[in-house]
Parts: sequence; structure tokens; C-alpha cells
Amino acid sequence: MREEEQHSQSHACAGCGVKLQTERPEESGYLPEAALNREPVICQRCFRIRNYNEASSITVDQDDFLRLLGSIGSTDSLVVHIVDLFDFEGSLISGLQRFVGNNPIVLVVNKVDLLPRSMNLNRLRNWVQKQAKAEGLRTVEIVLCSAKRNIGFEHVIEALERHRKGRDVYVVGATNVGKSTLINRLIHDYSDMERELTTSRYPGTTLDAVHIPLDDGKAIIDTPGIVYSTRMTEIVPRGFLQSLLPDKPIKPLVYQLNDQQSLFIGSLVRFDFVEGERQSFTLYISNALNVHRTKLERADDLYKEHRGELLGAPSREELDEMPAWTRHSIRVPRGAKKDIFLSGLGWIQVNGTSGAIVDVYAPKGIKVLLRDSLV
Repeated sequence: MREEEQHSQSHACAGCGVKLQTERPEESGYLPEAALNREPVICQRCFRIRNYNEASSITVDQDDFLRLLGSIGSTDSLVVHIVDLFDFEGSLISGLQRFVGNNPIVLVVNKVDLLPRSMNLNRLRNWVQKQAKAEGLRTVEIVLCSAKRNIGFEHVIEALERHRKGRDVYVVGATNVGKSTLINRLIHDYSDMERELTTSRYPGTTLDAVHIPLDDGKAIIDTPGIVYSTRMTEIVPRGFLQSLLPDKPIKPLVYQLNDQQSLFIGSLVRFDFVEGERQSFTLYISNALNVHRTKLERADDLYKEHRGELLGAPSREELDEMPAWTRHSIRVPRGAKKDIFLSGLGWIQVNGTSGAIVDVYAPKGIKVLLRDSLV
């Protein structure tokens, strides 16, 4: 066997953990032979993401991911589950408790920097605890942070030190929740390794489990991000992802609506206020998205004529590639403080207490649900 081939086969990519190979450019782990002498050794995909912010469509198979999760149950480790506060229900791994067995779970809630600054963190922690419990998740601790803005990161480190007790740490999460950013901070704080994991705004950046050795002989194991097609971030065109993911605090948009009025969020979602007293609705979405108000009776024609144009991106051609809309009819009970959550997009807070009937049109398969108000 040639030395280069041997070298590539015995090595894993320092950026995403996948096994390296120099033979098949279309498969994961490929790098040109000339790149084998580069330090650190990373696959072509990671190189492109890092240097040109290019996306790649290789992602880990869901069955492989579930097998990997299932194997954690037979170990004695600490599990760190990272979720995106902006897409809480969409990024929580359902049934995680089943997979990890009796291993303790620290729930790290990332991207708290996106919420309005006036938000009370204790109230937020209580909300997270209640939602996690409803999903059957038992946690030993909940930590709020922003990996990108370096807010609350010392609490993540403290929680690991409190609960690790000399064990390996498995880090799990959906795609795009900021997992690699957080891991890179851990490498920086915990290990003398020189390398950094590949981070990007694109789903599925880490392809294989990446082992980061710790000083006591144990390791932090970063697992691939699970891809949930129930999130808007997974089905929009790659070039549009930037507009969907807010990267600075959201400025909430408030609309006073009479019944029989509609809102379009870009050309992605339609929200109809079907029945109820005049009331206000607050949109917590990326401020890069276009919002258009109209009368319910005009909504169908407006969409037909102006989707992808006046209503905002994505373009008509891109919309044709996406799943067709499904209608979700939602009854908001009287006297309740509720959000209508749209996975991967954000949420609409219902501010009135007199109840309402609303219809939400979203691409088929996207998770849409009514939940207790976050803000």
C-alpha cells in the first residue's frame, strides 16, 4: 500500500471526524493527495467550508446517528445535549433519555443572545425546564449560554466539572445549534490540541464522532448533528439559510390584526387570523425576512401572483423545489399566554387573552405547534 494511502486511511479529518480517503472525490472524507502534508489534515469539504464558506450536501444517515446515540447507553459518561433556544422544540432530540440510559444529561441552551435583552433568565430557565420535562427529558442541570457571543460559557465549564466525575463527555445535538462553536471553546479551555472543528452555518457539518482527548485520559466526543427535516432550516435553499438564521438580537415585530387578515412571512409561511377579537401578534423571526399584511380574501391571489417576488424570497424556482404547503388550524384558548411555534423559523406570540382561531400554512412536514409563551 502506498504511504499516502496508508496515511489517509489511518487518519480522521481534524475538522469533522470522517475517515480520510484520496480515491473518490464524490464521497465524504476525500482530500487530494497533495493536501496530506497539510497541518491539520482536513477533508476537502471542511477546507471549502472554512475557506470559502461553501456548503456541501453530504450528511450523516439518521439510522447511523441513532445507532451512535444508542451506543452511549452502554457507557458510563456525561451527556451534554445542546439545543437552540430560537428553535427549541425543533432542535430537542426526542427520546434522548431512552438512548442514553442512566447517564446524566446537562442541557445547554444556546443562542440566548438572540432574545430581547430585557428577558429574565430565571424565568427562561423555568420555561426550558418545563418544556424539557414535557418531552420526557430528565436533566441534572440547565445552562443558558451564547457560544458565539461568549455569554455564560463559564457556566457550561462549571457544569461539566460538577457532573463529569472523571468520565467521558458525549456532546449531542441537531444540526446548526452551535455545537461545533461550543466544542471549539471546550478544546480551547480543556485541551492543548491545536485543531478546531469545522463550523459553518450549514447543516450537518460534523460527519463522524470526533474524539478530543482530555488531560486525565478521558475524552470529549462530538457526535454528528442529527438532521430533522421538520425544521425550516433543513429544507430551504442553502443560499437562503443566512436570511433565516438571525445572528444578532431579534427586533420583535408587532401587528395589530382584525380577524380575516393575513400575514405572509417571506414566501415561506402564511398566517391567517380567522376568528377572534381585534388583537396584537408579535413575530419573533429573523429581521432579514420580509413580512406582508393583506386581507384574508386576497391572500390566495396575492400568493399566486407575487410569491418569490413582492412577498420576498425564496424565488419561485426555489419554492417549486420545496414541499407544498399544509394547513394547520389552531385554536388558541381564552385566557392563555401562547406562542405559535414554527420550527426553524421562529414563533408568533398571541398577545390577546380573548382566544383566537388561526390557520398557518407551512411547507409539508414542518413542525408547527401551540406552546406556552416563551417571552
